[in-house]
Amino acid sequence: MELKHELAGKGVAVPRSKIAFLKRELVRNKYVYLMLVPVLAYYLIFHYGPMYGLLMAFQKSYSPVKGIFAGTWIGLDNFITFFKSFYFWRLLRNTVVLSFYSIVFGFPAPIVLALLLHEVRSKVFKRTVQTVSYLPHFISVVVVVGMLKAFSSLDGGLFNVIRSLFSLGPVMFFTESDMFRPMYILSNIWQGAGWASIIFLAALSNIDSQLYEAAKVDGAGRWKQLLHITIPGIMPTMIIMLILRLGAIMNADFQKILLMQTASTYEVSDVISTFVYRSGVLEANYTYSTAIGLFNGVINFSFLIIANTLSRKANSTSLW
Repeated sequence: MELKHELAGKGVAVPRSKIAFLKRELVRNKYVYLMLVPVLAYYLIFHYGPMYGLLMAFQKSYSPVKGIFAGTWIGLDNFITFFKSFYFWRLLRNTVVLSFYSIVFGFPAPIVLALLLHEVRSKVFKRTVQTVSYLPHFISVVVVVGMLKAFSSLDGGLFNVIRSLFSLGPVMFFTESDMFRPMYILSNIWQGAGWASIIFLAALSNIDSQLYEAAKVDGAGRWKQLLHITIPGIMPTMIIMLILRLGAIMNADFQKILLMQTASTYEVSDVISTFVYRSGVLEANYTYSTAIGLFNGVINFSFLIIANTLSRKANSTSLW
């Protein structure tokens, strides 16, 4: 106590305890923290609260009347059954392949669009392109799939009309397994690239304009400015977005796949999320579908941790 008063008398700041600091912070910014209450309540009630339902993954059966805790505990039997099932490797392959193609072709698309728009000098043309590219994001997935079916129709469909110009016969695109993945990937790019480019355009706007002026003085052209200023300037944003994308590598667009797939395309379109839907909703096999969903979540979380760790060690950019 004497040391504390002595330090205070000499003008040396005495550190407060963490509890005292928290109390002072809560009192000072009480209205700000009060605004966080609905957000925290939402996540606690609708995201963390239902997680106790994961117990069903380790039970034999679930009864809505008796509740989750009345189920018979069977350990990892549901997981083993899924791993040994005939559909396991097909589901895993299709899910990973669709996600891999989405990353390879879909992830660079908004970046390229943002870089191209960044180089446009006409504000009117730039805003027009931005508006047009944003609009598909607001179209319902049901409408997008309906458009694809109309365009691929044998009777005057746009895709078959284009094929006829090259003396090619009509094709039933939605029944051809080779056409499912290209239509899925390209339609996702068309619908989401413009909206996703907003993040990269915001990152581009934060690059210091003096860097470009200094590069011009040194004789750097547009291409060298792009390679040495623009891309390094948005690299942290690109890495963060890639880490987040890798953290959802096992999450395909369930709604679009369910609307697009047909019996003849099951071999390439059936993914884990659609299988969980059939097992849990249509067949009412709740415990088995919960186990599959938990497996899917664990894989996603593992990829997120690995990607974040590698990024932090490689270039010091990470989510945490």
